[in-house]
Amino acid sequence: MVARKCFNIIYAPSTKNHLKVIDRKYFTLIRSTIKEQLQFEPNVETKNRKPLKRPVDFGADWEIRFGPKNMFRVFYETKHDLYEVDILAIGVKMGNKLYIGNKELSI
Repeated sequence: MVARKCFNIIYAPSTKNHLKVIDRKYFTLIRSTIKEQLQFEPNVETKNRKPLKRPVDFGADWEIRFGPKNMFRVFYETKHDLYEVDILAIGVKMGNKLYIGNKELSI
């Protein structure tokens, strides 16, 4: 049996500011979901993990959706040659609006 290689998960410094507007009770959920979803095969599309169809300001090319009513969004890019996943943004979807930090993004 071939062992799968783990991807290192690297958080952009800006994600600290993104988390400031999210209730602390969700931090464990966010951290564990990111690890579970992206540690192996981060570029495999699933029900809640999809490549982005449109470019976004912060350079991500993938998104995962999770949490109560899929309210959380994590945007990331992968570097397969380095086995790295760069977490570029963490947001909250409320209705038809997406908030990353204190900024509302149009989607």
